Amino acid sequence: MSNVSVLKTSPKTILDDYQKLMDLADYKSAVPKDNATILKINLSWSLFYPACSTPPWQLDGVLSKLRQDSYKDITCVENQTVVTHPWKGAYGNKWLPILKKYDVDYVPLTNAEWVPFKPKAEMLAMNDLFGEILVPKKFFKSNVIHLPTVKTHGHTTTTGSMKNAFGGLIPKYRHHAHKKIHEVLVDLLAIQKEIHKGIFAVMDGGVCGNGAGPRTMEPFIGNVLLASEDQVAIDAISAKIMGFDPLDIDYIRIAHDKGLGMGDYDQIEISGMDKQELEKLNFKFSTAKSPVVEWDQRLRKGTANIHWLHNILFHSPVFKTFIFASGFYHDKLWYPTTGKKHIDDFKKTEWGKLFDTYEYGKFPEFPEVKEWNPY
Repeated sequence: MSNVSVLKTSPKTILDDYQKLMDLADYKSAVPKDNATILKINLSWSLFYPACSTPPWQLDGVLSKLRQDSYKDITCVENQTVVTHPWKGAYGNKWLPILKKYDVDYVPLTNAEWVPFKPKAEMLAMNDLFGEILVPKKFFKSNVIHLPTVKTHGHTTTTGSMKNAFGGLIPKYRHHAHKKIHEVLVDLLAIQKEIHKGIFAVMDGGVCGNGAGPRTMEPFIGNVLLASEDQVAIDAISAKIMGFDPLDIDYIRIAHDKGLGMGDYDQIEISGMDKQELEKLNFKFSTAKSPVVEWDQRLRKGTANIHWLHNILFHSPVFKTFIFASGFYHDKLWYPTTGKKHIDDFKKTEWGKLFDTYEYGKFPEFPEVKEWNPY
């Protein structure tokens, strides 16, 4: 039976709670110490916004535990998207001083070496959408630990560990996966099981995101942490806590049906918390769509069978118009207005005060990030 560890937490106990959480999930059995270990950080916005990306205390807590348990070969990675920058995001979310503290390298995957890979598992969508499948060379025979947050997502209802692999295993043109996003997430989990020695996830729900995720959400104080080696099970329990039926979410149901993990809540063992207590955590979240997600879906679906038009919109420089529109809406309109109000409220909470204890550090000098073709 799959096990997910779940703990209540607080800003005062968060680092100690990460120690307990990972032990309860028996992470050392899932993540062999003799292998290199990759921490796949979650970056949904280069700017800081509560629950949007891996918070500094999550990175701090997990790295502290790994170093305490004598894990040596550790690398943190994140990718570039058409609207995020890995180095600016690392600065804005206060990761860099933590990485320096634990002497851990940070590698933007845009500049990493990617190699072709032919999965043994049947692919539901990856071959159709991308033709050739590419994987970062450094991922082979490594462990991977995902660091997602508890939040909703306009494309996938919820997002968690399975969605976090989306940023690690597809280059900058991964927006094309939105046409078959649930199937892609299942494919990515199947690929992970073939290339990694161990897979584990540690999910932060100290502050969660409700509504039009993964960016324009309403922060919600959840005071909960989750961890598991079963990527389907941890996403299922996270979805249950948010108030969703896990098997109503396509990527969880399909992965469950394919035997890639356990998505049935009744068949998942919980450690660290009684199931009756867990069921009282229902956050009653609902998923909404930002204008960017809404129009992305409308245009992709509306032109899917009009190939010449679809190619012009999404496979040519015309797509730069959509990139500009997304950046303008999120960074110039929403963030300074609605976003700022939420951030100001967050800063008054104990979690906001904890965030302020972490340093940004010096703005990094970094090699120019390689420009991937996003079309």
